[in-house]
Amino acid sequence: MDRLPTWPVAAGSLLLGFGVAQATGIRPLGGIVLVAAATWCTLRWRRAAGAGRAGVLLGVYVAAFAVSHLIADTLGSWPAVLLAAGVTGFAAWELADGGAARRTAAV
Repeated sequence: MDRLPTWPVAAGSLLLGFGVAQATGIRPLGGIVLVAAATWCTLRWRRAAGAGRAGVLLGVYVAAFAVSHLIADTLGSWPAVLLAAGVTGFAAWELADGGAARRTAAV
């Protein structure tokens, strides 16, 4: 279970959370998805990459979520969420998943 990468969960939860909120019309349900995924990812990031990187990645997750709301009027809702998910997924891969994989391969 420790080898499961976090980037698909981090990116996918932004998509799923928005989809749940939009499909049900109940925004807090989407928020539950986001909080659960962010908590799981942050715990994994802390184990894989340390507390500092975990904090940075959680900041990226929250900032991407917030910025997606700001740019949704310009890009559209789904494109804004896709962009947020892409940025978040890339950051998670680069700072936790990819880096952890490179360190393991180097040992």
